[in-house]
Amino acid sequence: MSAGTGGRGELFADGTDGDRTAAAAAGAAAAAGAGGGTRRAAAAGAGRGAPGGRVTAVTFSDRAPGPSPAAAPASPVPPGAPPRRDGSAPVPRARTAAPGAAPRRRERGREKKPWGKIAQRIVPYDLQPDVLRQELVDLGNEFRAYQRSPEPDLAVLAELHDRKARAFAAWATVADDASLREEAERAEAAARTTREMNANRLGLAPDGDGPVIERLLTRAQGAHGRSVLEYVRVHAPLPTAQARLAVLMLTLRSARAGTGNVTGQDLGGWLQGDAERVLEQLVDAGWLRLPDEVGAADVLDARPEEPVQVTVPSLLLDAPRPFSFGKVTRARLSGWAQRAVGDRKLRKKKSGAATRLLAVYTAAHSRPDGRLGGAGEDEGLGLDAVAGLCGLPPGDVAEHAGLLVAADWLADGEVVEGRLRGRLAERVLPLSGLL
Repeated sequence: MSAGTGGRGELFADGTDGDRTAAAAAGAAAAAGAGGGTRRAAAAGAGRGAPGGRVTAVTFSDRAPGPSPAAAPASPVPPGAPPRRDGSAPVPRARTAAPGAAPRRRERGREKKPWGKIAQRIVPYDLQPDVLRQELVDLGNEFRAYQRSPEPDLAVLAELHDRKARAFAAWATVADDASLREEAERAEAAARTTREMNANRLGLAPDGDGPVIERLLTRAQGAHGRSVLEYVRVHAPLPTAQARLAVLMLTLRSARAGTGNVTGQDLGGWLQGDAERVLEQLVDAGWLRLPDEVGAADVLDARPEEPVQVTVPSLLLDAPRPFSFGKVTRARLSGWAQRAVGDRKLRKKKSGAATRLLAVYTAAHSRPDGRLGGAGEDEGLGLDAVAGLCGLPPGDVAEHAGLLVAADWLADGEVVEGRLRGRLAERVLPLSGLL
């Protein structure tokens, strides 16, 4: 089938039998008459012929065809709508907006508020007053940021717990929720505990009075330091004080992976004139390994810019791990022990290895106020444990404690009923292990 104009401009459509249809001509005449001679008519196409040679449809329009009814159904024509002036059927009304459009706009408006979660609770979008909602959202974010911080700040953490207690108390009042009130009480208790921990760490009195002391170790690091001292007391391969001091310092250098760097200056500071002999003894006992073609004398010649890496086989990664602390704590403990062993007044008094080991042990086993040992019946230090680390007979501990008093390491120290009692001097309080 085809559509077009004849030689004199008549519009026609051919069916399958090739005859020009009268219907096409009649449609053209109607279209021309409806425009009053002024409206332009265009033929958009012709329908495909039906079986039997009849033309099923011919459509003319001055606009592009609209969407199909299946894609965009039109609204029904209202009853009683008047016909159009050209005699065609009335145009259906435009569809109204979808019923769900307004609620979707409200959802979009709600999403502009910041999302919040604190203490495993979602902060409601409609919580009022809005200043309370914003405080809860901010607190949740600040707690998560604190957990990601590399170093703890107990003063900051206590303030966060205080704010949480106030915010949850207000939330409990607004929501009339007993579980929120319990959470507020837990936050108050956490704030008190955190402040007490911070006071102990800084050497403050329980009421907050007294001098602020910058501690080298936290309470947890002090506990790790005592575990290293106990390990050395039990596992040192040689009984002498010089060997035990070297084992302590090399263990702290190698605690993480079984290897550590050491220089001649380190060994000379720890052991004075005994360094080479003690190093050879530890190598011969199999406790220490030096690199190939490196002897004890070579280690003593090592300079800080070119240290020697030594190995402690019992601390290698394939061996059972005696310690659980990380690299930050290892470095802090090593620095703490180095400061104790290299104390200026101990060097001035030419204190020996046993006295220096006693200095480290008393610092590690002191309370924040400097008193040795625990409180009550546990006050003071047992002579057997002290003597075992220092390589001394228990009866000689009192003599070396007197040397520490003379060096202003201990404010007082005496042996009473098999225990060393006393307290650290004020100048060495920063080295306390915070029992």
